[in-house]
Amino acid sequence: MRFFALLALLPAVALALDKPLDIEVTQEVECSRKTQAGDTIDVHYRGTLASDGSEFDASYNRGQPLSFKVGKGQVIKGWDQGLLDMCPGEKRKLTIQPEWAYGERGVGPIPAGAVLIFETELVGIQGVSKDEL
Repeated sequence: MRFFALLALLPAVALALDKPLDIEVTQEVECSRKTQAGDTIDVHYRGTLASDGSEFDASYNRGQPLSFKVGKGQVIKGWDQGLLDMCPGEKRKLTIQPEWAYGERGVGPIPAGAVLIFETELVGIQGVSKDEL
């Protein structure tokens, strides 16, 4: 009987493993105004390859966060979706499958078909005052 119950769970497990984006909140922050599509945000990040843990890029090394309009296709889809509904000061670990990253094409030090891991920190939402947060 237990065997059949385990078999019934297999499709759900397979679907969970196929998610193009996994979001893990590593530092939770409360606020009333979270990131929304169209916001220009400032994000610090460290990007590594899931295959071997090697770092391919990090804004921390440059001492300046990356600024872009979230949810508008200016960055990879994993970032556009993974950085929504976030509070300034919040940190997330994004594990992004190739279809929401660079797919089957390599980009610089990122090989084709790579699963990417980004440690991200939302520094701020441009144009939103501290009173609104």
